[in-house]
Amino acid sequence: MFYPLKNEVLNLNYYLANSILTEMNRIKEVLDEKGIKQKWLAEKLDKSYNIVNGYVLNRQQPRLEVLFEIAKILDVDPKSLIKTQEDKK
Repeated sequence: MFYPLKNEVLNLNYYLANSILTEMNRIKEVLDEKGIKQKWLAEKLDKSYNIVNGYVLNRQQPRLEVLFEIAKILDVDPKSLIKTQEDKK
């Protein structure tokens, strides 16, 4: 399992605190941009399709450790997986 550095978690926590939206993550958008299926991501994360689908549809949010693992698998910055106020505009 991938564990982020302490200051990465602190920076991401600050970023999350400033991203108060009903749809908090951009996992669906990143998967679509990269042409990757939820089933593939679920296999890479060793999680069920239903769990990953919950993340993708924003019914539930991944723990920070899981968010960092998703970012590593998708080869993106973890911050790019989080929606901000600017994304809503």
